[in-house]
Amino acid sequence: MNFKFLRDNKQVVYSIALMILIPGVVILNTWMFSTSFRETIDQSLQDKAVGIGESINAGLSDKLDSPEKMQSFINDWKIYNSDTKSLNVFYRENDSFKLVATMNDNDKLGQVDNSFVYITSWANDWPSAQKIYESDGKTNYRYWLVVMPLKDLSGQKQALLSMKLSADVIDTIMAVVLGKSYWVLLLTVVFIVLLLLVNSRLFEYSILYNKIKEVDAMKDEFISMASHELRTPVTVIRGYATMMLEESQKLGFNQEAKEYLSIIDVSSERLNNLIEDLLNVSRIEQGRLKVELNDMEIWPIVEETVKEMKIQADTKGLALSCVLDPNTKSFIKADKDRLKQILINTIGNSIKYTPSGSVEVKALNRDNNLVLIIKDTGIGMTAKEREHLFEKFYRVKSKKTEDIVGTGLGLWITKQIIELMKGTIMIDSMENVGTQVTLEFPLIKK
Repeated sequence: MNFKFLRDNKQVVYSIALMILIPGVVILNTWMFSTSFRETIDQSLQDKAVGIGESINAGLSDKLDSPEKMQSFINDWKIYNSDTKSLNVFYRENDSFKLVATMNDNDKLGQVDNSFVYITSWANDWPSAQKIYESDGKTNYRYWLVVMPLKDLSGQKQALLSMKLSADVIDTIMAVVLGKSYWVLLLTVVFIVLLLLVNSRLFEYSILYNKIKEVDAMKDEFISMASHELRTPVTVIRGYATMMLEESQKLGFNQEAKEYLSIIDVSSERLNNLIEDLLNVSRIEQGRLKVELNDMEIWPIVEETVKEMKIQADTKGLALSCVLDPNTKSFIKADKDRLKQILINTIGNSIKYTPSGSVEVKALNRDNNLVLIIKDTGIGMTAKEREHLFEKFYRVKSKKTEDIVGTGLGLWITKQIIELMKGTIMIDSMENVGTQVTLEFPLIKK
């Protein structure tokens, strides 16, 4: 199950891999840097130790035949060089080395030492420097042991120098530098992990977004399927209700039965309109709404639509008119059926939300565009209500609109169709004054 989840959510795997890989690379880089830095410091210490040995050789080159003079030099050296922990001078006797001058009071003059490092350095006639570690039971110490032949002014080997230099100062500096590096490393890793956690959260949002898209697609598919399935029975109900109303006298229906049939007819028409709106929403969202743009003069279509809707306006006692400004051109690219749908929605809304007064449809040319203006003297809207007009299922809710039926889809559908026809829609309104809907379409040059 877990493997299936990871396989289906590659973003999570990617995020986890980054959380491991990036801090790991930073840690590895810091470790390599600190190791390289320590090796560089150790090499510098080694060179320094050999250099000090050569300085001592220069100071003792004319004293190598006198143990007393060498001891005096070592005593002075001890005073001014606290990082030198031991300094011994040996004479070669047979296959061993005899101590003739020392910095350490516990070492006995005359004692013999035949350490391998002494023999090797003497035989190779070359300085030898190596790290050694010592402990007093509580603290560990690190030194550089320098062993080298001491030569007189003529360049002949006369004695052997053995010196231990403390690495405490350098180790302290190293500890401070590496300590700071590790703190920076820790903060960097924490920062990276936090970023990756945020990134992981973004991946979660991405997964959630994809799932929401899937659910939304399923919803659209369900609405489309349900709307199609509902369309047929609603059409049948509406058809029979209309037929029975027309044949009510022949069928012998009384007035009450006629009223019931009228309610069925009106309700089925409302349901049919709702189904059509849902189907249009589904088509638009799935990119299946077909708009065939053809060159046409649309003013005759406007006049035809206004004439059809005049009955609806007359029922409410409204004056519905259309005005074409002189010399106005109305040739545009449009889909006749969709254009009529736009006009029915916009003019129908004006009639619906105008309790008294008038609705006027006007056409004019502006900036190579055909401008259609639908103006009413209806209830109007506030600025806040206008902000949500083109949202799906949004309806202005007030005491004045509670008895007005609608789905809240008409304007959303209208805006989508207008944009498919390369046009724009703008609505301006004042509460208790009225509303003006402005449609603009590019003119065809004739």
